[in-house]
Amino acid sequence: MATTTTHPDSFKSRATIDVGGTKYEIFRLDALKGVGDVETLPFSIKVLLENLLRLEDGKNVTRATIEALAKYDPKNVGDTEISYTPARVLLQDFTGVPCVVDLASMREGLAAMGGDPKKINPLQPVDLVIDHSVQVDAFGTLRSFEENVKLEFERNGERYKFLKWGQGAFDNFRVVPPGTGIVHQVNIEYLAPVVFVRDQGGKKQAYPDTLVGTDSHTTMVNGLGVLGWGVGGIEAEAAMLGQPVAMLIPEVIGFELKGALKPGVTATDLVLTVTQMLRKKGVVGKFVEFYGAGMASLPLADRATIANMAPEYGATMGFFPVDEKTLDYLRLTGRSEDQIALVERYTKEQGLFRTNETKTPRFTDTLSLDLGDVVPSLAGPKRPQDRVALADMKRTWRRGLVGFLTKEMPAESTGALDAWLNEGGHDTIADAKAKTAITKRVACELPRAGKFDIGHGDVVIAAITSCTNTSNPSVLIAAGLVAKKAVEKGLQVKPWVKTSLAPGSQVVTEYLKDSGLLTYLEQLHFNVVGYGCTTCIGNSGPLEDEISASIKQGDLVAVSVLSGNRNFEGRVSPDVKANYLASPPLVVAYALAGSVDRDLQSEPIGTGKDGKPVFLKDIWPTPEEVAGAVGKHVKREQFEARYADVFRGPEQWQQTEAPKGATFSWDDASTYARKAPFFEGMSKDVPPPAGDIHGARALALLGDSVTTDHISPAGNIKADSPAGKYLQSKGVAPRDFNQYGARRGNHEVMVRGTFANIRLRNQVAPGTEGGVTKHFADEKTFDGPVTSIYEASEKYIASKTPLVVIAGKEYGTGSSRDWAAKGTYLLGVKAVIAESFERIHRSNLVGMGVLPLEFTGGMNAQSLGLVGNEVFSIVGIAGGLTPGKVLTVNVSGPSGAKAFQVKARVDTPAEVEYMLHGGILQYVLRQLA
Repeated sequence: MATTTTHPDSFKSRATIDVGGTKYEIFRLDALKGVGDVETLPFSIKVLLENLLRLEDGKNVTRATIEALAKYDPKNVGDTEISYTPARVLLQDFTGVPCVVDLASMREGLAAMGGDPKKINPLQPVDLVIDHSVQVDAFGTLRSFEENVKLEFERNGERYKFLKWGQGAFDNFRVVPPGTGIVHQVNIEYLAPVVFVRDQGGKKQAYPDTLVGTDSHTTMVNGLGVLGWGVGGIEAEAAMLGQPVAMLIPEVIGFELKGALKPGVTATDLVLTVTQMLRKKGVVGKFVEFYGAGMASLPLADRATIANMAPEYGATMGFFPVDEKTLDYLRLTGRSEDQIALVERYTKEQGLFRTNETKTPRFTDTLSLDLGDVVPSLAGPKRPQDRVALADMKRTWRRGLVGFLTKEMPAESTGALDAWLNEGGHDTIADAKAKTAITKRVACELPRAGKFDIGHGDVVIAAITSCTNTSNPSVLIAAGLVAKKAVEKGLQVKPWVKTSLAPGSQVVTEYLKDSGLLTYLEQLHFNVVGYGCTTCIGNSGPLEDEISASIKQGDLVAVSVLSGNRNFEGRVSPDVKANYLASPPLVVAYALAGSVDRDLQSEPIGTGKDGKPVFLKDIWPTPEEVAGAVGKHVKREQFEARYADVFRGPEQWQQTEAPKGATFSWDDASTYARKAPFFEGMSKDVPPPAGDIHGARALALLGDSVTTDHISPAGNIKADSPAGKYLQSKGVAPRDFNQYGARRGNHEVMVRGTFANIRLRNQVAPGTEGGVTKHFADEKTFDGPVTSIYEASEKYIASKTPLVVIAGKEYGTGSSRDWAAKGTYLLGVKAVIAESFERIHRSNLVGMGVLPLEFTGGMNAQSLGLVGNEVFSIVGIAGGLTPGKVLTVNVSGPSGAKAFQVKARVDTPAEVEYMLHGGILQYVLRQLA
């Protein structure tokens, strides 16, 4: 909540600064010098400290909590809980629509309790950027963009009407229309002020810009010196309604950067290296803060690229303090000189401005990277932290292929592959079965390209996509230069490759046009397909029917190469098993090569028009070429022009009509937006404490690194899936299904798609793949029929059988998908028992009243011999939950009875309150009632 005139100001920190004749009230951090060593605090902790100092109210923020943070001991942060109140909230449309659905449903819930529905209103500024709804249906032509926009509005008309209603119904709520850019890029190019100004008691109050966002890659803004990270939609809604984010004082890992990148090495290569290093270090739940002399060589776009991938390296955020590079970027992107002057003066006044003379902050731990050691790299085929040096790519791919094909080949066959694995030719494969499996090719014919054949390792998707890279001028200009040189050499993209260019900002098109490079990308069929998040979130669109059929016919391990940040199984395309992250220029290179079974550093990428082989080095631009083009063609005027009327949107948005009124008129026939069921029948009274869980069954028994992509509905909806059957029952033809993400405002679709990922391996039903389980009829039954997870859930709910999910390490990694928790709740799951949780998903489970539990003492499902057919009882809840309470799980099964202990990952007193109320939104609603 905002400060008031009753602010206790225990440390006499209130002061005034004058910037260009305008006076601003600030709360000085140096007022705490006598309390702790504030000067050498990590910059990110200083921002948190200012937040507490300014928002002291004696209740959520007390003198004691301010002192605790001011005395920050990085080697022993303890377990002090603080309340962080962000200045604003950022949404994208996939996660934003359910937020607005919940707020609209809460209005009706409050009215049913006799309250004023208008009390349900964002108290903090909220921006929603529509960027996740565009799909790559059309590609490779000059009309691709127009065709995809047309389809986007046809598919999403109901959602867009609903969002337009919300824009008019709620205060402090703005919508950035489709076709503007990726939410994170719009954030750093336009929305983020770096220093926030708010009228408070008749005065202008200045303080650091801070936020939470419903996309895990909200962290991109950390590159701008802005504190912010991804939360689930559930937490975001609470923040909108004035609830502070309860958090434990974090550890901060310092990441030292030294030297400079070598020629030919890109920001993407750097971020993949950083991701690998930090995953190995282990930074889940921690802040990472970058420092060191190497910072001077990194432009802000490169910093934003690194900050963007904090979810991939597991940190809460990756923070870069404000410095001269920040001011340069603000000037480039069209911020006013008054705002830039305020940012500089305020951050210097508060010790938040980094210079080369800045003392190294006190960190919990550190690691260091010489930028000169970074080499060209990719990451894959399944995880962003699995970095592969370009020089090792062919060998690594071949080892991965053998892993994919082990079902087809007996052990003696795979053992005869050593020569081939060491990059020998196919004729070095001695075993006939292995040779047949690996060299398999399938004929294909396209009307646009004629006849050819495809095999394992062929690149069928080459996408310059996602927020990580698609607004970084250095890598996009580099991609354009690679395209230019390739065209001049006479090279062309292979016919089986689906190419796409989805810029993160309209400004990208401006500087690619200004430099003359867009035409060369278009000649290689890298046409602009839309401005938004595409391939990286599964919006790659379908492959051409003939390509898809050939892949299925040969059960081929097809490949995508994308400049994104996510490459988990089943995410990019249902037809593609292996996915590699790469820089935009390497995406172009692999589209030209057509296969990853090639060493691009030593083998030709193709044959030129002169009949001579062309190598990667022949078309790779020099650093001077890239820097020269960036300096000449990326201009302030481009940003000013593109953001001059950012909320107006394209013609289709302007013509979208929306209802008016304080409450939404729900359409029972709608398959996109339905009233949320979470508040039905709620009373004003606080419910009684929860009891122990008895007679529970395992809905799923899962392994390590189960991502929110495995849990939350994502990607295409299959006609024979529970969600597909539901939509058809409502008269929706399969061609009009759209993506799960587009239907997040309809809980009936989403609950049916929870745990429905095609690559999910549920050990309750061993030997299966996809969203299936076994249904056990009663407590004495230890075997049952295989059925869909949703259908089993329906039967368990009907018999009042509670459910649990059991999992391994890093449960819930990936995007901040609130439906991974909402769907789990609606399926009847009461508790999730895992070896460890990803930060956002654990918090989301608590926010939905689902109890997250961790195995203790190094135990796990395997060591305990759990197979998923047992009956579970969780004892110790009835005595009252406390943060970190140890509970007992009693298990009975065909092999007898056993018991083990688990730790309740309800980490703070506030989270205990949320669990008591059945979830954070129920808690907020009762407070307002």
